[in-house]
Amino acid sequence: MTQPWDYIAKIVSLGDSGCGKSSLTIRLCEGRFSPHHDVTIGVEFGSRIVPVGPPASLALNINNPSKTPATPPAQPSKQQQQQQQQQKHMKLSLWDTAGQETYKSITRSYFRGASGALLVFDITRRNTFLSATSWLNDLRQIAEEGIVVVLVGNKSDLASASTVSDSNEENRRQVTREEAEAWCKANGVMQYVETSAKSGEGVERAFLEVAERIYQNIEAGKYDLNDRRSGVKGPGAGGGNRNAVKLGMNDAARGKKQQGWGGCC
Repeated sequence: MTQPWDYIAKIVSLGDSGCGKSSLTIRLCEGRFSPHHDVTIGVEFGSRIVPVGPPASLALNINNPSKTPATPPAQPSKQQQQQQQQQKHMKLSLWDTAGQETYKSITRSYFRGASGALLVFDITRRNTFLSATSWLNDLRQIAEEGIVVVLVGNKSDLASASTVSDSNEENRRQVTREEAEAWCKANGVMQYVETSAKSGEGVERAFLEVAERIYQNIEAGKYDLNDRRSGVKGPGAGGGNRNAVKLGMNDAARGKKQQGWGGCC
């Protein structure tokens, strides 16, 4: 049977405890929200297959800067159109790391071999945003050079406006979108996405932003698909279940052996 994916990529999520990293993984992999989730000890694991490249990336306008050409391009042949519409898929191997200081020595080891990362903070707790710089420094010291990073402001359902307001009890926002976007520019982070693990808003978009940029790097030949340190594998790396999600350190270890992902994913 033909495998349902073209590539596997290892993605890590990091950030302070209580930002909703595990809830984002569960929302993406299982499509549900759990209001009560135990504190992550070490690392939790999930997986999801997503489309990458055209036509999906064009429809979602992800990593697709619009430029109007000076002259109309030549019409592609029917064969070229069919090739352009052949959708690629990527299996995201998601590693949700603990945010507590107690487990940092454990979680840092999971940064190795990651090709992408979601750096998560809680938009209603400013201190979690201020910690993002430290988390980013830890990630870049351990992960491979050029890792794709997207900043994620979670719990947007608790902020009814884009600006901070002390008088509006419904708006608990402490970090504005403009401030987060400015931080991304200052720290070389590619994108900022706001999400709500509770409602699901923006969750898939956040992961797709990472996946699409990894795919662009694959197309540009920036990864050695036979080197586990790159965090990306090509066809023939092993099978996988499209909807499987395994949570917990022991399950993650078993999942690697069962799926044949080896050391990188």
